[in-house]
Amino acid sequence: MLASPAWAEPLITAPQEVRVFDTPNDGGESLTVQWAPMPWDGPDIRYQVLVGEASITDPQKLTVVSEFLSNSKYVKDVKTAWWTRTAEKTWHQAMVKSTKGLEIKDDQPYAIAVATIQADQRLFSEVQVATPAANWFNWNQLNNLVIGLSFGGLVFFAISYAKRHEIFLRRIPGLDAVDEAIGRATELGKPILYLTGAHDLHDPSTIAAAVILGKVAKRAALYETELMVPHREPITMAVCQEITKQAYLEAGKPDLFKEDANFFITSDQFSYTAAVDGIMLRKKPAANFFMGHYFAESLLLTETGASTGAIQIAGTDADHQLPFFVTTCDYTLIGEELYAASAYLSKESVQIGTLRGQDIGKAVILTALAVGTVLATVGVVTGAQWPQFFLDLMRDLK
Repeated sequence: MLASPAWAEPLITAPQEVRVFDTPNDGGESLTVQWAPMPWDGPDIRYQVLVGEASITDPQKLTVVSEFLSNSKYVKDVKTAWWTRTAEKTWHQAMVKSTKGLEIKDDQPYAIAVATIQADQRLFSEVQVATPAANWFNWNQLNNLVIGLSFGGLVFFAISYAKRHEIFLRRIPGLDAVDEAIGRATELGKPILYLTGAHDLHDPSTIAAAVILGKVAKRAALYETELMVPHREPITMAVCQEITKQAYLEAGKPDLFKEDANFFITSDQFSYTAAVDGIMLRKKPAANFFMGHYFAESLLLTETGASTGAIQIAGTDADHQLPFFVTTCDYTLIGEELYAASAYLSKESVQIGTLRGQDIGKAVILTALAVGTVLATVGVVTGAQWPQFFLDLMRDLK
């Protein structure tokens, strides 16, 4: 018997150990196909996945829904956590979903087969039947549930600790200057101008700006200083009216509250900017607060405010506008200082504890990033494989 020449094409077989089952942890209308890798997998050989009605037993009568090279489509390429994998990472895996001319429906069985193709040769696996169904729980997201509960528990513990102990908060000069700015406006007999940004209440920065408004309004009520809050969003205006009213009640000065302290101008970006600039030039407020998210209007607003000689305090999470605020304002709250402002001003144990819990959670995340960076570096430099195990574990847990 003559040996095959080295350049001869490899002898292929039909896909082996084919498994067909409902895709786990999904909303339904899909099936998963897995089969064992073969030694001849490579760019010259392809696989086909075929689907049809459950009554079909001849694989050649099934419809081809996908075709790919035999050195692709592995379990390791699918975004699933290691605790939900049903096969080795080196196995092939393909998902069957609805395509043009074929609709996959829940609770309806389908016949599926896999074929190996080399040149004109095509070898089929046995036809298997599976039924797709929706799942109640996505076990791939179990890590998010555990992390969420752990983070929540950490925040509650920090709040409990803050109620019994004093927690140090780093000094934020911009917030220390709030009393100074309001006091100056009171001495000069001029109003305070407060802006809540360009976004609506769906944005966390706007919520933070509204909360800080309550603290500023309370101080303004105590000093009996006029407060002006022009808005771009009607809903934000309505919420800020209630916040301001509550602040005046807490200050014991409900008679000084004015409904029109919060007023709507327009939703248009530059029309609003022109109107606020006009207010600054006419009313000449002694203190301007720019809190929330801003866009190109930031420099137009703060330049006008600076020209009137007002004390200006800004706070934003819009990193692309920070240079303008830093240049034209007396004090600027950078990034998360805006979110910490409410706890810093109120000194309430619940808010301080929440802030401390968030900081601990961020420290844990940063530590994990640092450890992962070191492990990845060690793996690249030494060529060792053991760091990859921990990297995969951290990747699945993120």
